[in-house]
Amino acid sequence: MLIKEVSAKPILDSRKEKTIFVSIKTNVGYFSASAPAGKSVGKHEKKSYKKNLEEDIKTIKNFKDYFSEEIIEKFDDLRRIEDILDRQIGANTLFALESAVLKALANEQNPKNFPKENFGTTKSKKEWEDFVGKQVWMLINPKAKKIPRLVGNCIGGGKHSDSKKKPDFQEFLLIPNLKSVKESFEINKRKKEEAERILQDIDKKFENKTTDENAWMTSLNEKEILEILGRLNVPLGLDIAASGFYKRKKYNYSNPLLKRTEEEQFGYLVNLIKNFDLFYIEDPFHEEDFESFAKLLKKFPNRLIVGDDLTVTDSKRLEKAIKMKSINATIVKPNQCGSLLEVKEVCELAKKNNVKIVFSHRSGETEENILADLAFGFGADFFKCGIDGEVREAKLKRLIEIEKGLK
Repeated sequence: MLIKEVSAKPILDSRKEKTIFVSIKTNVGYFSASAPAGKSVGKHEKKSYKKNLEEDIKTIKNFKDYFSEEIIEKFDDLRRIEDILDRQIGANTLFALESAVLKALANEQNPKNFPKENFGTTKSKKEWEDFVGKQVWMLINPKAKKIPRLVGNCIGGGKHSDSKKKPDFQEFLLIPNLKSVKESFEINKRKKEEAERILQDIDKKFENKTTDENAWMTSLNEKEILEILGRLNVPLGLDIAASGFYKRKKYNYSNPLLKRTEEEQFGYLVNLIKNFDLFYIEDPFHEEDFESFAKLLKKFPNRLIVGDDLTVTDSKRLEKAIKMKSINATIVKPNQCGSLLEVKEVCELAKKNNVKIVFSHRSGETEENILADLAFGFGADFFKCGIDGEVREAKLKRLIEIEKGLK
């Protein structure tokens, strides 16, 4: 495949903030992709743009002639694009560009390159060819079979909420343990509606408003919220995003107002995990505290202790977390690093060390749905993508489509 033209422009994400949209023209047609933007950003993430969005757009356009000399035939050929750009654009721009390239490459692939007999499908020849022609995930692993388990943000706080009084923890998560993505998607939506009815009764300040990720906004604190979610009979999780309220060696809570030392934070989380039977705990300590993560994992080896700000889709930080036995699960946000080759390295490292992989959206999202293909292709164990709302459902419905196509 040859890339003949490259262009880029700003578009608005779900927070009505600017993000990047990249288009390419190839010998098989036009393809495009956009990048999301995070608000709760780990300090070790790659910069979204080299200087700013406008400069990245100019850089992409200036390099368009270089791409036309490169033949892209497989996933690993993304290295050619990265070598040309040589870190001259930010992570968001690189992610959008590489995503557009993968879409073009998947479209170009002839169905005969993916033999029907390899998959045991009952599809007709035409159904099979139509199915194969759309599959980005097949460029990563044509024999992928594992469907990730959904992680849905039901109630939110922290940096994702603009309420004056709010929970200090960022996300309160529902994680159905069902084989079907479609069933999990539907049950999460029902449980979110049930949570709304309970919030209306308990939170006198509840106004049916939602956070950046379309989770319910509330004035309740984390214990009160977990009491509510405990009624829903679904496995629960937390994204604590502790770096967001860690300052001067203390965890500074606002609801209620108090400060906790690292030891007190550990003790508090131990009690929450036990009392509410929490299955999933993301970023329970600040982003440099590998030791406290390790201590919590040792205490709860059968729960998921998840790194996000700790590991930021970076193979070196993940390697450190593995060496120190800090986590048994890691968040993968492709735009944290930009390079899908780095995403591949992170996933391979995680699998090699029995660390669960959680592909995740960002708070500022677009209708781009390639995240589902990447998650499935790289063998993610979990897919964290909200519960509802147009930009979240675009990804969830794509994953449902992939699941349906396998049957």
